[in-house]
Amino acid sequence: MKSRKRGLFITSISLVLIVIIALYHYLPRLTDLLIYDTLGFNEGTHLGSSVNFFLYDTVKILILLFLISSLMGVVNAYFPIERLRIYLTSRNLYGFQYFFASLFGAITPFCSCSSIPLFIGFVNGGIPLGVTFSFLITSPLVNEVAVAMFLGSFGIKATLIYALSGIILGALGGMILGRFKLERYLSDWVKQIQSQSEQMTDKWEVENTPFIDRLPYIIKDGRGIVKRVILYVIIGIGIGAVMHGYVPENFFTEYLSADKWYSVPLAVILAVPMYANAAGIVPVIQVFVSKGVPLGTAIAFMMGVVGLSLPEATLLKKVMKWRLIAIFFGTVTTFIILLGYLFNLIL
Repeated sequence: MKSRKRGLFITSISLVLIVIIALYHYLPRLTDLLIYDTLGFNEGTHLGSSVNFFLYDTVKILILLFLISSLMGVVNAYFPIERLRIYLTSRNLYGFQYFFASLFGAITPFCSCSSIPLFIGFVNGGIPLGVTFSFLITSPLVNEVAVAMFLGSFGIKATLIYALSGIILGALGGMILGRFKLERYLSDWVKQIQSQSEQMTDKWEVENTPFIDRLPYIIKDGRGIVKRVILYVIIGIGIGAVMHGYVPENFFTEYLSADKWYSVPLAVILAVPMYANAAGIVPVIQVFVSKGVPLGTAIAFMMGVVGLSLPEATLLKKVMKWRLIAIFFGTVTTFIILLGYLFNLIL
């Protein structure tokens, strides 16, 4: 009976996957058919262009988000947080611990604020501060939400460059911050917890649950991620659709054009006071690029929005002093600006 249920589940998943892939492939034609032929919008109008942009990008991004979230769920199921914690604290990794922490940040679906509780757990668990910063830097910048949306909006080349540079930024940023020996700027209660913490054991019990039995929970988690960010997706794409249909071509190019040396720093500075996750900002970035803003400048703006924010600084105040927050923000801002210039050269 159990094997019959497994077979039925595998068949159902396979059929759903085929339908999703077919829908994604024919989505542009289906969207045009619905918006222009069935609903009667005029293809040449601002409203028709905006509605088409909104429907197409919403469905496309939600499909990619679900598929990549489920894939990352498989990774997380076999590489849980506790194993990473033990691995980073019990071995001499010759500096690769920064890269591993940054990579882990990339596969966790957190924005800058929601990644802070895990960051606090790392600090309290005795993981070196520089390593925890690697996680904190990369976690909001690169995750399945951002990758899915970037893949759908800018293609595989730009997505790979964006994802790899974000991971490298986290690793280098954490390494540099770790060299500064900034533990003295942690809050007093964090230091107290660290001094009382006991050494974690190197043993970790590996679950023997078959993959097929884990898959329903992985898919459920993937749906949960989509549900949690769907509002941000709709709002972000809605803003992008309005900008796509109504904003004049030269609105952003006037201030963030390629021929202005200050366009990248200005984009990052303007982004820091804002707060959004990748689901809300990538559609806006797509419109920026369509209006003539260089892709590197647009990515720098996005990184500033998702990776640096005033709410994040407020939450970090629970575990560190303002001087450390300023050092962290300053370091990451500098790296993002440099990446923006680099992106504009290679993309």
